[in-house]
Amino acid sequence: MQPLSYEVLVKIRDVLLETYAVNDAMNQLLLVHLDPHVWRLPPPGAKGKTGRTIAAIYAHLHNCRLTWLRNSAPHLQRPARLDPYRCTMKQAAVAHRKSAEQCLRMLTDALSTGPKRKVKKFPRDGFGRAWPAGATMFAYMFSHEAHHRGQILMLAHQLGYRLPAQDAGGIWQWDKLWREHGFADRPR
Repeated sequence: MQPLSYEVLVKIRDVLLETYAVNDAMNQLLLVHLDPHVWRLPPPGAKGKTGRTIAAIYAHLHNCRLTWLRNSAPHLQRPARLDPYRCTMKQAAVAHRKSAEQCLRMLTDALSTGPKRKVKKFPRDGFGRAWPAGATMFAYMFSHEAHHRGQILMLAHQLGYRLPAQDAGGIWQWDKLWREHGFADRPR
């Protein structure tokens, strides 16, 4: 198997970075169309503090980003953590924008091949062994957030607040999301 050319590697890196940039737009889109009444409702059948509310899921996503930044890119500034029991939808939106920007900076460095690259490892948490920073790091971060977006949609539906298809379906309108971010090309 022949190694990929530098131009192909740069194109792949750029697509991964664009995809991560659009990732937060998907989270923000759900926040915009989410009924505020569902924000703190416990999952059906939950007793006490078992099961995460949608507020807690958003806090978890943001706080995981902060862990990734602390462990892989301590040189980057991190926004404040979100309290899963007290954060508002507005606070979550602002915090997510800030942590997404910093994660994008981290990924830009992690996916570079320059000699001054600072992000070289990806310890996901304090328990698993660290991976080399790169495409697998991106895949883990993106799939983690996609998983929780699915939970948010499912939980809202179970609580009787199903998002209309044209609203929640916006997370699948990748061409539109790419254009809204000002990327020259559509997903490639």
